[in-house]
Amino acid sequence: MNGQRGSTAEQSLADLARRLLAADTGGWTPDGVKALADGLGWVRGGTADHPVLVTGRSSGDARLRPVGTYEERYADGESYVELAVPVATAAPDAAAQAAAFRAANEELTAALGRPPVMGSHGDMGPFYDSGPLWGAPFMRWRGSPDTLELRAGKAGPELVLQPTDPAENWFWRQGIGEEHAISGFFGSNRDPANAGLGFPGGWTARSWQTVTRSLGDFLGALPAEATALGISVGMPFYGRTAGGAPLLFDVTCGDRLSIGCFAPDGVDAASLGWGTVAEHPGTASVWRDDDPVWRVDAGGPGEPEGPALAAMLVATARAAGVSEPAGLIVGGEAEYVDGYHVRYYGLGLPTG
Repeated sequence: MNGQRGSTAEQSLADLARRLLAADTGGWTPDGVKALADGLGWVRGGTADHPVLVTGRSSGDARLRPVGTYEERYADGESYVELAVPVATAAPDAAAQAAAFRAANEELTAALGRPPVMGSHGDMGPFYDSGPLWGAPFMRWRGSPDTLELRAGKAGPELVLQPTDPAENWFWRQGIGEEHAISGFFGSNRDPANAGLGFPGGWTARSWQTVTRSLGDFLGALPAEATALGISVGMPFYGRTAGGAPLLFDVTCGDRLSIGCFAPDGVDAASLGWGTVAEHPGTASVWRDDDPVWRVDAGGPGEPEGPALAAMLVATARAAGVSEPAGLIVGGEAEYVDGYHVRYYGLGLPTG
């Protein structure tokens, strides 16, 4: 069906977010969504399978997601599970997309406060959608009955209003223990809005091939996602060997990814691809000149070669005597990021 664009001037992102949070979605029924659109001054358009609300915003019209085959088992009376409003467009490269998300992040945080939940959807977004290749960061202002989320979209950041229960029900049910059942990472803080928030179980990597894939996905997107979210990640990896569980790697990432390696004597780190501070001078601001000796500056958004980095870490761990994937351990320090408790679901590695 056809619709006409509204005549109202384009709102700021902060004002749009406030209006969405204040909206009465009426249980996400057809009548409720019609009332929502009327209240926003938006006109219904699109088709029955791909409904939209014509917003008049320069970044594009809003998409309604009807309850379908992949959503119905998680819904309970809702006819729709989200309304996604594009709020900015940017060039397709990772740096531009991360910068656009970061700008939206900062405006929303100034208006709404720090989000109770943040993280990355990884390669499997809500209801089994695939996310952008550069990364899939999200920030979530959790509420009841509805939640507002800033999410990475195909062309730029999107503001997503969704009924809280279906989205969280979907996430909870992914904790089935199968490899890659959940991807990305999920961070929550002590905001009262997180009362009653549930966390699904994770999964365990059963082969070095799985570790290489999952670690490559994580490292490849990390600088872009950290930049977009405005966080800094410090992640030590320990390796369980016959001689204990010494520190093997130190992954440090804000707007650039640096990885230090504490290879034991007997491991030819240079032949495995590691360099020194002379070869990676940018790492001098991360670690002292001689500790760790071995390191790599993997670059900023869009630059890390995730699969190659992961293969290097796995080869080094195995050369150091780590005999199985369960012996590569994420240090517990990594779970605390800028006031959030983070669960690294996509890695499939133990934390200790």
